[in-house]
Amino acid sequence: MPIFALPDQHLFPDPRLADSSGLIAVGGDLHPERLLRAYSVGIFPWYSEGQPILWHSPDPRFVLELEDLHIPRTLRQRARKRPYTLRMDTAFEDVIAGCAKAPRAGQNGTWITDEMEDAYIALHELGFAHSVEAWRDDELVGGLYGVALGGIFFGESMFARAPDASKLAFAALVQQLRRWGFLLLDSQVHTDHVARFGAEDVEREDYLATLDECLDQPTLRGPWSFDGDPYQELV
Repeated sequence: MPIFALPDQHLFPDPRLADSSGLIAVGGDLHPERLLRAYSVGIFPWYSEGQPILWHSPDPRFVLELEDLHIPRTLRQRARKRPYTLRMDTAFEDVIAGCAKAPRAGQNGTWITDEMEDAYIALHELGFAHSVEAWRDDELVGGLYGVALGGIFFGESMFARAPDASKLAFAALVQQLRRWGFLLLDSQVHTDHVARFGAEDVEREDYLATLDECLDQPTLRGPWSFDGDPYQELV
């Protein structure tokens, strides 16, 4: 399959043309308009320091249908203790920095480059990118961030410096997204962390059809906050 060189215009090829690894295009920039266009057609950036910007649309796609959320029993037990204060959109820059610095098994360095951090901070300032944070007193001990369009949340990364901090943030986010009428959380590629909550692989064609359905909904731009007690539906 061809790998497309992106033009200066914020355009993307058909994601169905991606190669077996999911790679579809190279180049371009991380301008907010280009990023939002990419997400809206099922493509996202993923590359390492020193590489050009690489754009992907994997097949299969790893997603969580929000109605299929499974909260493990041990996590419910921890949620009853309310060990952390859970918030949304109060420390986006700190969350993305925490994700960038978090060690990853089998990885040297991070794909969250300075350029990526700046790009998603810009999306956050425009109301499209959001963070969920776990706080212990005044210390940020975990969280996650991603991008929301219509009825879909594109999860980007998470980190934890205390037991189950990111898991509780994730579960609370999904419950809140359900209350708002969201349909899907896109984890993009398989992670054991999200698999525990019921995420599954779906064929790209099915994913793209669901994406179109999600984008028929209006986008709820930030800043976000929880409706009431974020632990209420976790215990």
